[in-house]
Amino acid sequence: MAAAADLPPSLCSCSSFTYYLHSLSQTPHRLRKRMFATWTPNQEMNQVRLRSGADMKRKLQWYELTALGVAGMLGAGVFATTGQVANSVSGPSVFISYLIAAVSALLSSLCYTEFSVQVPVAGGAFSYLRVTFGEFVGYFAGANILMEYVLSNAAVARTFTNYLSQAVGETDLNHWRVKMPGLAHGSVMLDFPAVALTLLLTLCLCHSTIFGMCGTTPFEKYNTCVGL
Repeated sequence: MAAAADLPPSLCSCSSFTYYLHSLSQTPHRLRKRMFATWTPNQEMNQVRLRSGADMKRKLQWYELTALGVAGMLGAGVFATTGQVANSVSGPSVFISYLIAAVSALLSSLCYTEFSVQVPVAGGAFSYLRVTFGEFVGYFAGANILMEYVLSNAAVARTFTNYLSQAVGETDLNHWRVKMPGLAHGSVMLDFPAVALTLLLTLCLCHSTIFGMCGTTPFEKYNTCVGL
């Protein structure tokens, strides 16, 4: 940013199309140069925090952090597939699958604990991988996590209407969905309950971003208890 600010207006990429093309031609060179450039823990903790202009304070207690972690592990698949697998595939041995998954989750949590102690910043896997393997690996992991959240939330929101219909005793799972005229039979319908759920959760996340996690932590703890 500082280097771009020192350039004359005629050379800024926003005002000169020629300079923009010149910068675009240098993209492969810059990519190779920065692909495996790593950050030291000191840079990650100090320079990034200084640039962000905000110093986050530790407000959550250990039990609140535990509730957040448990809520992250209790995905919709626990409720959607466990009964089907136990009934038609594995039977009681489904417990072994949960045991293996628990050991894997424990090992992963130990790794995250070690990273969070050494690099206590709010970057998650992106920051840890950027310090260890370089910026490109960190970017690739961050992009995959973002895509994972988008696709998984869309899938969960899509099945929410089915669960809601069954909960209220509605036999037609598409009762609250709207079929658009002109579309082929069996095509995807408009799912307004799923949209409403997504907007509600988005507002909760916006509230936690603006006012801090302390405001939404009770809601998260309540949902975790209901899930358990």
